[in-house]
Amino acid sequence: MKTQSEDFGTTPDGEEVTRFTLTNSHGNSIGLTNWGATLIDVNVPDRDGNIANVNLCFDSLAPYLSGHPYFGSTVGRFCNRIDQGKFSIHGVDYQVTVNAGKHHLHGGKKNFTYQLWDAATYQKDDVVGVQFQLTSPDGQEGFPGTLTAIVDYSWNDHNELKIEFTATTDAPTHVNLTNHSYWNLAGAGSGTAMDHVAVIEADEILDVDEDLIPTGKINSVDDTVFDFRKPTAIGDRVDTLKSTKGYDHCYVVRGAAGTLRPAARVVDPKSGRFLEIETTQPGMQLYTANHLPGNEKSAGAGSHDAFCLETQHYPNAPNRPSFPSTLLKPGETMRQTTVHRFGVQ
Repeated sequence: MKTQSEDFGTTPDGEEVTRFTLTNSHGNSIGLTNWGATLIDVNVPDRDGNIANVNLCFDSLAPYLSGHPYFGSTVGRFCNRIDQGKFSIHGVDYQVTVNAGKHHLHGGKKNFTYQLWDAATYQKDDVVGVQFQLTSPDGQEGFPGTLTAIVDYSWNDHNELKIEFTATTDAPTHVNLTNHSYWNLAGAGSGTAMDHVAVIEADEILDVDEDLIPTGKINSVDDTVFDFRKPTAIGDRVDTLKSTKGYDHCYVVRGAAGTLRPAARVVDPKSGRFLEIETTQPGMQLYTANHLPGNEKSAGAGSHDAFCLETQHYPNAPNRPSFPSTLLKPGETMRQTTVHRFGVQ
């Protein structure tokens, strides 16, 4: 196993950005960068042994600097949506950045995706990894408290990518971190991913309004287009979701939040590659890349050419006391783990 690092470019502010490549003993690798603590590529074999990258990405730094679709990014301080960008903590009202209509999305404008993280590589026994760290100052994008976030990516000989999030704060704040990778197991750039067959370990899904803000109600997936409890092609019913142009919904992962448990399994019938996801998070957002423009802003990928399975706490949790809490207090440490396991069948 080995770790390599190389120059990946320079930001307009003169910050030097690094690309890291982690390779296991089978020659399979992942690429990372400290700009946005971003997963660049995941190179794994198909059933015939042909290696391809299965994560949508860009070949250079420039497209990552602004306005991209969160390709492989660490998203924070709060991923997904907060209704009108407002919440209260202990009776104090806060207004965070509104950047998606009248709502807050993915941490605001200067979110974790568009910041340079400190990075340290490591090797332990049968894993290689990179640990990224970022300090988000009090008041950034309107969030209270100075938050220290750590994202630890590790890669092993079983083609398992583990992502561990930790965070601490000096004042009560809300935090919800996710990785926003776009997967196509046939290979990035190979066209639609809607023929991939998915199983999602969830009996329920969050009810949302027309702006995709959770209403607080939790719905059963029984007899709905959201039921993936049996193997189903992702695209079988995607056209029925006309208002959202596809899936963009948060599932309630079956089992006890805080324990590492199965969340999803997706197979590409053509290549034989599969992806299994386990997580400690309570929820997982299925997004079928509904708004990829198919131009240089998305590395040529268009709508439905990939899928995201973003493990996370529920959207708008700061305003829904019945949801698992995203409030982090001084003296506490937020810890969440997600494992992506790649293989063939």
